[in-house]
Amino acid sequence: MRSGKSDTSADVDEILVVGYRSMTPEQRLERVSDLNLALRELALAGIRQRYGSDLTAEEEKLRLAALSIDRETMIRAFGWDPDQHGL
Repeated sequence: MRSGKSDTSADVDEILVVGYRSMTPEQRLERVSDLNLALRELALAGIRQRYGSDLTAEEEKLRLAALSIDRETMIRAFGWDPDQHGL
């Protein structure tokens, strides 16, 4: 069941697979949602560390978006250039 490289042992990997298989679709969706929220919070913490905690909520959102959206789209969609403002 393993694919690619992993730093997780085969025994632990199997426990995880069994655990996920025993979850309902709703539980798996909730787990993914929780992980996405944690990832967002970690990314925001990194942004605050780099640019300070006095950023506006709007600037935090733009910097967060710029982590996963290319520069041209950021400029077109939001009028915000990550190269000009720093990423």
